[in-house]
Amino acid sequence: MNISPSTSRRQFIKSTLGTAGAVIAGPQIVRSQTLGNATKAAANSRIGMGFIGMGLISEGHVGSFPGLKDVQPIAVCDVRDWQVKKAQEKLKSKGFNDILGTTKFEEVLANPDIQAVCVTTPDHWHAAIALAAMKAGKDVYVEKPMTLTIEEGKAMVAAEKKYGRIVQVGSQQRSSIHFRIAANIVRNGLIGDIKEVYCRLGEFPQPPEKEVIIPVPEGFNYDRWLGPTPFFEHSENRVKGNYGGGWRCYWEYGSRKFGDWGAHHFDIVQWALGRDDTGPVEFIPMGFEGADALHYRYADGITVWRDKKNADNGHSIHFVGTKGEVFVDRGKIDASPKELLRYTYGPNDIQVYESKEHRANFIESVLSRKPTICPATVGYRTATICQLSAIALRLGRAIKWDPKTEQITGDKEAAAMQDRPRRKGYELPA
Repeated sequence: MNISPSTSRRQFIKSTLGTAGAVIAGPQIVRSQTLGNATKAAANSRIGMGFIGMGLISEGHVGSFPGLKDVQPIAVCDVRDWQVKKAQEKLKSKGFNDILGTTKFEEVLANPDIQAVCVTTPDHWHAAIALAAMKAGKDVYVEKPMTLTIEEGKAMVAAEKKYGRIVQVGSQQRSSIHFRIAANIVRNGLIGDIKEVYCRLGEFPQPPEKEVIIPVPEGFNYDRWLGPTPFFEHSENRVKGNYGGGWRCYWEYGSRKFGDWGAHHFDIVQWALGRDDTGPVEFIPMGFEGADALHYRYADGITVWRDKKNADNGHSIHFVGTKGEVFVDRGKIDASPKELLRYTYGPNDIQVYESKEHRANFIESVLSRKPTICPATVGYRTATICQLSAIALRLGRAIKWDPKTEQITGDKEAAAMQDRPRRKGYELPA
């Protein structure tokens, strides 16, 4: 179903589509000039953007990207037609009166006026859409975690390089001053050698033991929402967008809290330790050989704990070094000794990549063709930590990971979980 509230201003030509994920050559979506605000660059010189996935997390992106002077919103897409209409109305209220709407992301990718896409679907759709977008010549902003599986992450890294595309993973804490200060303190050894790191992720409720099966609402392509994942009868909770639960509670569509807050906090740990090109070597679930909390270790012994009791000091991340400590959260940072927060860095000190706004950093990189603060290579390593932690938790035993060969070692059952079967018709783009 295609939705167009403003057909009086332009013609919406439907693409001829084959199976899911494939576009057959034919007429494509065309746009006319869209009204924008007077402070923007001329419409033809802006980066045309498409937005795919109009759930909760998309609201910030649809509200912010069009406010950047070099961005021209072109299209919105969701498997729920009412979400498409809602997004169109939101953009109309900002002065963009000619936004195309569709329930098929292939139509967005086929539009030659779109140079970049923002992918904010549930996690199980991230990789397929992002890969198809790069193959179609689009730059990609994709929400965290970048992928559902380790093998999808490898495919993303390969595509970023093969197609020469700009990728920004939505790990926006890297564009926060507080996390940047913490990373610089740790990276420069100001608290000595790091021994342990504590991260607070919290918990999701378990999915209902018995789902209440209800009819699929009209205007919702439920099979398309399920995509590559196993088929289950429709229930409200399974597809609900809710930061406290909904689809985020199910292993089929994500990595539960690992893919939720873990994708943020483990990412900062990687950044601060200077290990964006590598990763831990062992993952130990709570209860295994008496472990009182899930944790993972790097080859040099640095241990990162999840939700260890009384260890975060009221902050989401707590770095413990031989000479001091750093505590950081969204909007606040503390250190011991406190003087570290006022440290003046010299020319020989390490300064991590500085981005003051995550979306703006993506657009700047699209224009300059220089890497973003969180490209696919970084998003892959962070997502892998989330996925490996989840595998260890689900199996109830420690697993070993070789960050050089990028393989789980010594455990065939665990290694098989680096990828997941995909339903027919929803194969990963080559």
